[in-house]
Amino acid sequence: MLLIPAIDLKDGHCVRLKQGDMDQSTIFSDDPAAMARSWVDKGARRLHLVDLNGAFAGKPKNEAAIRKILAEVGSEIDVQLGGGIRDLDTIERYLDSGLRYVIIGTAAVKNPGFLQDACTAFGGHIIVGLDAKDGKVATDGWSKMTGHEVVDLGKKFQDYGVESIIYTDIGRDGMLTGINIEATVKLAQALTIPVIASGGLSNMADIEALCAVEDEGVEGVICGRSIYSGDLDFAAAQTRADELNG
Repeated sequence: MLLIPAIDLKDGHCVRLKQGDMDQSTIFSDDPAAMARSWVDKGARRLHLVDLNGAFAGKPKNEAAIRKILAEVGSEIDVQLGGGIRDLDTIERYLDSGLRYVIIGTAAVKNPGFLQDACTAFGGHIIVGLDAKDGKVATDGWSKMTGHEVVDLGKKFQDYGVESIIYTDIGRDGMLTGINIEATVKLAQALTIPVIASGGLSNMADIEALCAVEDEGVEGVICGRSIYSGDLDFAAAQTRADELNG
């Protein structure tokens, strides 16, 4: 079970949002590269970066901070990034900089042809982020609900050749209310590619519950507010996950 610390970037700072609201952000660090280093030193085997400004602008906005993070830790662990990635040139530029995975969210839903092209051009490097509430997918920084079922889109994107899917329950994100295990497992069982859980991780009980369903296809979990607030000790949690699942 991969525990993946999130570094959400806003105006060059490392922040956390509540339910995707840019006006409800808490700054945790002015030095994202140092924050990345600290998570690696605590045992992280992958990092999850989000360009929050980019997600809303539809183009990269925190590239300088991202490049510093990649220069600091990119040669040691896998780094994945989402937010504002809308064209193949951007993907190529990031991968050339040392990024391992690019996460496509809104663009995957709105422009599936782009996702298909990305999987063809950069096979093994494309992850889709599906943000959902009550089983329906949301786009545009969670501001717009669609009629698409999560499982239906997951199967479609799997056929395109995506590496894995990050499933976020947007009703829980940043709220420390616990992972939606049931919905995450439902998606994982419908697919043959791995699913990464996201949204609401709060404590060690969540980690143990996720480890119990790892065999269903749940590969990892994004760790956000809980590891910054101290509700979850990241190093202890990764050690516990390794004990449970090896």
